[in-house]
Amino acid sequence: MEVVYEDNHLIIVNKHSGEIVQGDKTGDTPLSDIVKQYLKEKYHKPGNVFLGVVHRLDRPVSGLVIFAKTSKALARLNDMFRCGDVHKTYWAITKPGHLQPEGELTHWLTRNERQNKSYAYDHEVPDSKHARLKYRVIGHNDNYCLVEVNLLTGRHHQIRCQLAAAGCPIRGDLKYGAPRSNSDGSISLLSRRVEFVHPVSKQTIVAEAPLPDERIWHSFSVKE
Repeated sequence: MEVVYEDNHLIIVNKHSGEIVQGDKTGDTPLSDIVKQYLKEKYHKPGNVFLGVVHRLDRPVSGLVIFAKTSKALARLNDMFRCGDVHKTYWAITKPGHLQPEGELTHWLTRNERQNKSYAYDHEVPDSKHARLKYRVIGHNDNYCLVEVNLLTGRHHQIRCQLAAAGCPIRGDLKYGAPRSNSDGSISLLSRRVEFVHPVSKQTIVAEAPLPDERIWHSFSVKE
């Protein structure tokens, strides 16, 4: 487990692709349990350790996950996520497609629970939710482009679905139209950066995930 930031009220860790944030029907050990064990051992805590799950990342996605270490931080972080006060930046590797150098994608998304998949429409349809994101193409190599994404709404599989609808499925994301899978089962989507005002100290917190240990992530000449 890789801790990126920690204080008395919260902890930010770098999730690896394939890990689940919270327990599910697979029975696999979730990242939340691993973090609890880390805290228990580090601080010699007897009994159960409190840890609040504030948000999740899809299993094949890597990058930053924020957990609350106190109930006060959990309640306030939940409100901050709900109000859009936690700013998350993602990096995605996609086929070049038809993206402009930068812009905004707007769709209406529906969710199919059975398929665990979202579908994008360019107009409102029954049971759909409005989805918006901003993007910027920040790098290229011979076959792919590197896209920086800032979410303006938080919908199920939003980045994966909207980029696919724009003709740019994320590398390795078979569910949304990528031609082939990644060898490790990941998709090339990284929760790269988070920025927010600390829910207790009120200081500005900025954390950044390291790039995955895979050659392609280091093959781009990135524009800052």
